[in-house]
Amino acid sequence: MYEKGQFIIYGVRGVCEVVDITTLDRPGGSEGKLYYVLRPYAQKASKIVTPVDSEKTVTRPLLSREEALELIDGIQEVPELEVPSDKQREERYKEALKTCDCRAWVGMIKTLYTRRRSRMAQGKKMTDLDERYFRSAEDNLCSELSVSLGMPREDVEAYIKERVSKK
Repeated sequence: MYEKGQFIIYGVRGVCEVVDITTLDRPGGSEGKLYYVLRPYAQKASKIVTPVDSEKTVTRPLLSREEALELIDGIQEVPELEVPSDKQREERYKEALKTCDCRAWVGMIKTLYTRRRSRMAQGKKMTDLDERYFRSAEDNLCSELSVSLGMPREDVEAYIKERVSKK
């Protein structure tokens, strides 16, 4: 069970803070059932209420500082996503996001970055689908690393590039 004040990953919503753990009185509902009240990191005005024992959405603690640095140092070894055909592209992106696994997000970002460069070389723009999933993966990853490393979100990308280039 997570603690009040702890940051966690909550499904595709990404980084959330546990602002409260409470019971809800609902007619016909389970009496005494515990719920997390979560505040998304990127949307401070939003609130998510979810059962503590819910298995519908993947939740996990954030990476520790050490785990975050280890992930960054290993970025070059993370393989790109395998997307056998364009028809399967969106499904693969959705699967990668839903895993809530930073390495899957890195693989997806690398795949989309390579795809963007390839399309630009052909004089084409990145597709809306690719752009949307690229932003989602990048936001999830950078938000988590921001909290784990204790740095502003807008500094994370430059920090990653600098650290990776030193390897």
